[in-house]
Amino acid sequence: MSGGVFLGVDGGGTKTEFVCIDGGGEVLATALTGTTYHLQVGFDEVVRRLETGAAQVCAAIGITPQGIDHAFFGLPAYGEDRDIDPRIHAACGAVLGHDRYDVGNDMVCGWAGSLGGEDGINIVAGTGSIGYGERQGKAARAGGWGEVFSDEGSAYWIAIKGLALFTRMSDGRTPRGPLHETLRTVLSLEDDLDVCGRIMGPPGMGRSEIAGLAGLVSDAAMAGDEAAGAILDEAARELGDMALALRAALGFAEGTAVPLSWSGGVLSREARVREEFLRIASAHGFSLHEPMFSPGYGSALYAKNLGLRNASR
Repeated sequence: MSGGVFLGVDGGGTKTEFVCIDGGGEVLATALTGTTYHLQVGFDEVVRRLETGAAQVCAAIGITPQGIDHAFFGLPAYGEDRDIDPRIHAACGAVLGHDRYDVGNDMVCGWAGSLGGEDGINIVAGTGSIGYGERQGKAARAGGWGEVFSDEGSAYWIAIKGLALFTRMSDGRTPRGPLHETLRTVLSLEDDLDVCGRIMGPPGMGRSEIAGLAGLVSDAAMAGDEAAGAILDEAARELGDMALALRAALGFAEGTAVPLSWSGGVLSREARVREEFLRIASAHGFSLHEPMFSPGYGSALYAKNLGLRNASR
């Protein structure tokens, strides 16, 4: 291990990745746990998962958390609740047993990974969605207000739009396309109204499980369902709007070829959403950059940069 040990934690809506690197950027250990989205699993479970992941990477390289020079915890919804944020911040310190760490929103992990920590904008579309960018030390975010009334373009948003389309198809308000039968089959519905109990009634489906239905909308679009395809195109436009809002918020001049990258399962795996998003971004003059690193590695890289910056003070 050369030049120290740095831990990055990328908390997502479905999983949380722990990545340890040394000062040269070499990956020393990784671990995975479930989501650390406290609104879904609760504060105590978030703490347990942070403890588990940190213990696993430390055991893999033969150190205790005290041996970590600096850590960055990028966690879902952090920075959005003045009551819970201090508790989460303190819990991260308790996991490590020292104060050489920072806590932020997981949007930072995607940006640091995709652009290597350089100025520009990253759009995340996974279980949820959010945009984040930096320019000359100034930071801004867009979207990511939560699945109840935001997270446009995310897997959860696509799935909810798809379920709404299913109900319209069932009623006859919209012509039936492949999505209707696909959802009936996958959800094992004997009657279309059974979807209510399957989604909302006990035991129902959680946020991550609902988000997993987004792929069915994509499958239906590929099978020729034009209404399903329109949902995917709308998702791309919503994500493009985040990029445009961030360009303005960060003070990039109109016409500037702003570096733009992306992360998250929707933009990584849903070709139609990604291609339409990139078409929109290109038409607005962004400079498109394939992601350099994963968000997990980005969180570790960010931890290293913070640690070295603190050490130089």
